[in-house]
Amino acid sequence: MWAEREGWWIRRETEEGEVSWGEVAPIPGFAGRGMLGCSEDLAALGERPSEGVVNELRGQGGETAFGVGATYWNWQAASREGPDYLAVAGLLPAGAAVFAAVEARLEMGFRTFKWKVGVEDPKDEMAMLDDLLAAFPERSRLRLDANGAWDRRTAERWLSICADRPMIEYVEQPVAAENYDLLLGLAGDFPVTLALDESVSGREDFERWQDLGWPGVYVIKPVLWGDPANLVKTVKRSDADVVISSGLETLVGARTVLAIAFALGQGARALGTGVWPLFQDEGFEGPFVAPFVRKTDLMSLSTEQIESEMDRS
Repeated sequence: MWAEREGWWIRRETEEGEVSWGEVAPIPGFAGRGMLGCSEDLAALGERPSEGVVNELRGQGGETAFGVGATYWNWQAASREGPDYLAVAGLLPAGAAVFAAVEARLEMGFRTFKWKVGVEDPKDEMAMLDDLLAAFPERSRLRLDANGAWDRRTAERWLSICADRPMIEYVEQPVAAENYDLLLGLAGDFPVTLALDESVSGREDFERWQDLGWPGVYVIKPVLWGDPANLVKTVKRSDADVVISSGLETLVGARTVLAIAFALGQGARALGTGVWPLFQDEGFEGPFVAPFVRKTDLMSLSTEQIESEMDRS
């Protein structure tokens, strides 16, 4: 269970009175600066950072660079030329609870889904797969997310099954992030598209897998990557097949994450941002979960309530 979301908001105000916001949001279990490293970064930043300190933090990558970089990035201009709306994948829980959840998501209009596997006995999950696929309308797509839980043999069994089921869009992180050779081998041995998630925590990971010739999808959590402007520039100049995903951030970070997705255009694949509501205080939430996120939803995300909370404290 993950009961509390820890992180920081950064509020930047220029001498001219212009205000911008960023979020530093480490994710336990993922590579990155982590809570301790981000705390040290922010202490070094101080209240009146020099240009050199800011540039150093933005250049290092990771969670602090994402938050600091967001305060310098013109997200409105960057996302303006993107599409009017982007599709969103509906999240489905592990185990038998998936059947009630998928019914509710179908009624909402979702047609791309992400199911958490690698949680229960593989035989039980495999037995559920066809029943789940049978519930989908034509042209629906299902993503299986194993979170690196499978060993080689289990992954091979799953991929053999998925090869005969065209509704499977991709299988995400079938084995642990550090198993480079196994991931590349599975991608070459099976016709099923594979996706990296935990394997691409930031820019260095992304560029390493690009050099290795990864043939599948990259699921990128911008909150872990670093500077938003660098992310957009790096992905645009590559030929990578990318899905932008939430890092369970508040609306401050969500606004930046969605702006990145609109700036990239995202391609034909649905976003991995269908995570809200998350927080007890609804004023901290990103946009309401729906099959599509509109650019107007992005532009309507306001930090007014957060500013009020900070003023009161």
